Amino acid sequence: MLHTIELTTTKRDEMRDITREVISLVQQSGVKSGLVVVYSPHTTAGIAINENADPDVKHDVLLRLDEVFPWKHPGYRHAEGNTASHLKAITTGTSQTVIIQDGKVLLGRWQGIYFCEFDGPRHRQCLIKIIPDPDVQKFD
Repeated sequence: MLHTIELTTTKRDEMRDITREVISLVQQSGVKSGLVVVYSPHTTAGIAINENADPDVKHDVLLRLDEVFPWKHPGYRHAEGNTASHLKAITTGTSQTVIIQDGKVLLGRWQGIYFCEFDGPRHRQCLIKIIPDPDVQKFD
């Protein structure tokens, strides 16, 4: 089962919490045991799992990524001028995989799933692949 989440980002760098959307898609699928893969098909955006209780964590992560990968650097050669966004996406990664057990997405107590925009604002897509275990009853 493949699903697409459509997103419109509003800032150059932002972490958009998509946890509820992913959980909703898993619940709607009826899959009781398996995996959910959350994937970004973009070279300047990533997917992360991190704390979703304190919004300052998102701020701090984006701040530090900007310090490590500044938007402008005298050595950058990429003609589009968005080398920093590519480096951030490589660091974050393009996907995350989460276990589904008893129909629930097994995230830790403080964890959330984030679509990480590094070259916005843009219209983006996030792909969600729900994979049932082949040897387990998948549906109610």
